[in-house]
Amino acid sequence: MMPPFSGIGSTFSQVALSAVNGVGAQRHRLHDSEGGDHIHEMSIGEKGAMAEFIWKVDNIRLTTVGIDIGSSTSHLMFARVHLQRKTQMLSSQFVVIAREIIWRSPILLTPFLADNTIDAGRLRSFIDEAYRESGLVPAAIDSGAVILTGEAIKRSNALAIAELFAADSGKFVCASAGHHLECMLAANGSGAVALSRATSQTILHVDIGGGTTKLALIRNGEVLGTCAIAVGGRLIARDDRGCLTRIDEAARSMAQAQRIDLRLGEQVDEGELARLVEALSNAVIALIQQKTVEGPARELYLTPPMPNLARPDVISFSGGVSEYIYRREARLFGDIAKALAENISRAFFDGRIDVPFVDPGQGIRATVIGASQFTVQVSGRTIHIAGGKLLPVHNVPVLSPVFQMGEHFSVDDVADAVHAALSRAHVIEGQPIALAIKWRGDPHYARLRNLAEGILLGLGIDAGASRALILIVDGDVGKTLGNIIEHDLHYQHKIVSIDGIQLRAFDYVDIGEVIQPSNAVPVVIKSLLFSAGQQNL
Repeated sequence: MMPPFSGIGSTFSQVALSAVNGVGAQRHRLHDSEGGDHIHEMSIGEKGAMAEFIWKVDNIRLTTVGIDIGSSTSHLMFARVHLQRKTQMLSSQFVVIAREIIWRSPILLTPFLADNTIDAGRLRSFIDEAYRESGLVPAAIDSGAVILTGEAIKRSNALAIAELFAADSGKFVCASAGHHLECMLAANGSGAVALSRATSQTILHVDIGGGTTKLALIRNGEVLGTCAIAVGGRLIARDDRGCLTRIDEAARSMAQAQRIDLRLGEQVDEGELARLVEALSNAVIALIQQKTVEGPARELYLTPPMPNLARPDVISFSGGVSEYIYRREARLFGDIAKALAENISRAFFDGRIDVPFVDPGQGIRATVIGASQFTVQVSGRTIHIAGGKLLPVHNVPVLSPVFQMGEHFSVDDVADAVHAALSRAHVIEGQPIALAIKWRGDPHYARLRNLAEGILLGLGIDAGASRALILIVDGDVGKTLGNIIEHDLHYQHKIVSIDGIQLRAFDYVDIGEVIQPSNAVPVVIKSLLFSAGQQNL
């Protein structure tokens, strides 16, 4: 009878036992005797420990947080995400196979001060209370995002607020903002992307928040384009006496175009207010009809218009206004959200919009669900990290050099492409950057060596340079590429070379600390997905 874990299996079991029980475990299980080399049967506890170790090599569970600070409301959500290595033992890429929401906060009306800044103190208290009620502590959070959305982005202390919460909410929580990113988060967090994938339908998803409306056109689970406009349910707010307490710039400009005078602290004529809400509603309706917004409402665009890439089969909604569209909410909060929802709903019933609408599953919490569950990718197994501690890193600009990676390419080809990308980006001297490399073809040494030399030449760095080098490769060559740069080209400073990351259009990247024993790192790409025809670096 063959001993258990013989041959190749015995080698792997020794490594696993060494990691589980310490170096001495290997000598304890495999040793010499008069009867020759033999292996003792493992105990039940040791078998369980080794099985757990093996599982963790190809599986990662992260506790994530999403914090949404919006024009109208703020809230957060904790979730658990299970990632598994794609094609185990053959690929470095991890994919999400399960997500679970573990706690949701109450919804807070976003606090603003009289000077038009966000009330950091009230938000800080709200976040602290959320952690206490959830039973979680910041140290338990692996990944996530703070998202400032809609009009909140424009507040003078928005960046400081985002950085405050990012720093305090866990070891790998990033601060993000941007209309295209928010479109993506809402489309994913609402369930629209999953619905499109499951039904093979083309869905136009419309997220209507407090200050902005974000649209994403989705086909077979893939977002084709995004667009945002400054229309939301809390552009205008009134107190119990009907006096105006909030007039956002978009509402003021549209009111002026219709010769409606809005003044803080004063009441507004109900007929004039209805006329203003109708004009704002018509801008959203035009976008749903896949028409270009015209007239004064054209100034409401926050992004370039989205081209008509495909006709939708259905429309889906999320955001606070969607709660009225789907009749999950009837209360009034002194704003125009319900009136906006009624006008948009009426366009479906009177035939102006001739496409049906469906409920994707999530409404007001869509963005925060997207922030907590859909921002992270993981790279592992074939990564290379050298030169001392560099991770985690946050808000690193990513450059995408473009060159033809045929069977043969030269060092100069790579260097020219890298230099061109660097020149377009206007990177500050000494600022960390990450290069996104699209690898094609076989991983022969000569090709990887040319790539490595070209990268260093294009960046203008050599073995004596001090810049940290961060490489993100879509193919499974990160470890080999990093080894060549460190050992063959004698680059003596910090190197992070990761792979298996799927990149589209993007702006910045965060890379977290190494997760053991999978030897993986979590990566957040803060995507800015542009409409067709626009180019990224």
